[in-house]
Amino acid sequence: MEIKFYSLGAAEEVTGSKHLLEIDGKSYLIDCGSFQGSRAESDKKNRDFGISADKIEAAVLTHGHLDHCGLFPLLTKRGYRGNIYATPASRDIASLIMMDSANIQAKDAEYLRKQAAKKGEKFNWMPLYEEKDSIQATSQMMGVSYNRPIFIDIDIKLEFFDAGHILGSAMAYLTVKKDGKEMNILASGDLGRKGKPIIRDPEIPPAPDYIILESTYGDRLHENTTDAMDKLAEIAKRVVKNKGKLLIPSFAIERTQELVYYFHMLTDEGIIPEIPIFVDSPMATNATTIFQVHPECYDEEIKEAFIKHHKNPFGFNSLHFTTSVQESKALNDHPGPLIIISADGMCEAGRIQHHLIHNIGDPNTTIMTVGYMAENTLGRRIRDREDEVKIHGMWFKRRAHVEEINAFSAHADYSEAISWLKAMDTSQLKTIFMVHGEPKGQAVFKKHLVEAGFPNVEIAKYGSIYEMR
Repeated sequence: MEIKFYSLGAAEEVTGSKHLLEIDGKSYLIDCGSFQGSRAESDKKNRDFGISADKIEAAVLTHGHLDHCGLFPLLTKRGYRGNIYATPASRDIASLIMMDSANIQAKDAEYLRKQAAKKGEKFNWMPLYEEKDSIQATSQMMGVSYNRPIFIDIDIKLEFFDAGHILGSAMAYLTVKKDGKEMNILASGDLGRKGKPIIRDPEIPPAPDYIILESTYGDRLHENTTDAMDKLAEIAKRVVKNKGKLLIPSFAIERTQELVYYFHMLTDEGIIPEIPIFVDSPMATNATTIFQVHPECYDEEIKEAFIKHHKNPFGFNSLHFTTSVQESKALNDHPGPLIIISADGMCEAGRIQHHLIHNIGDPNTTIMTVGYMAENTLGRRIRDREDEVKIHGMWFKRRAHVEEINAFSAHADYSEAISWLKAMDTSQLKTIFMVHGEPKGQAVFKKHLVEAGFPNVEIAKYGSIYEMR
């Protein structure tokens, strides 16, 4: 039995997750995500796939974020016709994300074509894929519930365990049995955190021989939730006092629903007054519907909220979901105080960019980041409080306040990840392969892991092949 592991994405970086296990010459893909960041660089990386579709026997999706599912339509467009295994909730979320990505690419192409025509330049950029390709990818997704083992090949068993990251997120536990030998490989996907609202805590899977472990926050500790709620209330009260706007770039999946839930609780308990809150993201609106139809993923806290309030904990009187472009534009003239939650979470696309254009120069505006901002993204530049940022090819002075709350992150920090590892039986663990993190954070995380008793850690490098013996 010969098993090799290598990464074609999210190796010493955070986006573009694509990890492969080669088992006796057959390739099995874990995630197929889009790169995000610098437009030209990301576009090149996304087109240079790194492996032919006909070389892949089966594929696994850990969860529905774009950086994990966003290139499955390109994979099917290039001829992949095998199964894509995912939890039912991840299948629904990925379908939404992939269709949205196809729409954004189509709109980008139209916009860039018009800009080129104005300048008298040639235009030859084409979207990576279209809606029909997203539909094809969804049609190949096979829903597999948590803790329901399934054979994805004659000698390979897959079992999903709840990763506690977003709705439907999973760790992929692969058991390979051949020639009297057994190898257990755990791919963490994106590892979540204990005590988050809505979804359950990360599960503790059986003993693995190898772990492919994410390291997004390998050098950071999150604030505790109580302090974060106090800070959220303080920011909301300041927005009310200044009659300003609070812009929250937020991922449409999980983070938006979590923020709505937190604002609901703060209002319900009389800590903050009712403030008009607009979720300005058609995808977030649709995602909230997906949340409502997957109660099997909820933790006890959210179930109690349903019973206590006898209504949707993701919505209340001061909450509004915008749908049309006209409704979104009208928010620019809406008087404060006002809260706008809008996608994209890293500010690289979507309606949040237009809200930033209209409000980033206003000192009464507060921009609050609540999640990871990858290098070279607009969100990272805003989080780093740069004085001037470029949006849609134009430069804007930043006069808005910038706040950051890390406690709402859906990724485990290094302490939480180590606690999760220590709760697992690691007596037969041979190596941890570190992925999905930036080099600086990974170096710190590796040091913490070694100090915690996990000495065999490899930071996976793009394209490097590692043997699992």
